[in-house]
Amino acid sequence: MRIKYPKFLLLLLTFAVAYLLLSFRQLPFQDVLLSLGYLGVFILGIFYAYGFTAVPATALLLLIAKNQNILLAGLIGGLGSLFADLTLFTLIRTSFRDEIKKLSQERCAKRLDKMVPRPLRRYLVPVLAALIIASPLPDEMGVCMLATTKVSPRLFSMLSYCLNTLGIIAVLAIGSAI
Repeated sequence: MRIKYPKFLLLLLTFAVAYLLLSFRQLPFQDVLLSLGYLGVFILGIFYAYGFTAVPATALLLLIAKNQNILLAGLIGGLGSLFADLTLFTLIRTSFRDEIKKLSQERCAKRLDKMVPRPLRRYLVPVLAALIIASPLPDEMGVCMLATTKVSPRLFSMLSYCLNTLGIIAVLAIGSAI
């Protein structure tokens, strides 16, 4: 049996396994991350960017907010998220290129392409991607949207850092208020 999109399938299976692991166990390294201070914030920034760890990372950021300088922690957490997003961006641009090209030839992709006018798509895709990256939602979809466009790695890095930093600062501000 030949699988049409093996890399995407592997990615989905990875998310499913991680979700199951996180659903049935408390993270064993929660206390360690909390005790690491700003290094822990950097690590949480990495986790904040990925789908299966975004919710626990957000919860831990809420918990540590009262013990950290919100602005400094946001800047450091943003660096962690940038590291995670750049890794994903590079992976998608290089390893997934063949499957993305095949996927764009599918009937539903072509139909969606025809439904949204090209000039609108040129602006809509980056705006949607930015909203996804800035939110506590997993960054994968936003990163994938930008990785399949002509966005340069430098511009992507600036966007990713600024948007994730703002999102983390918002989470920390909420955590310090509650």
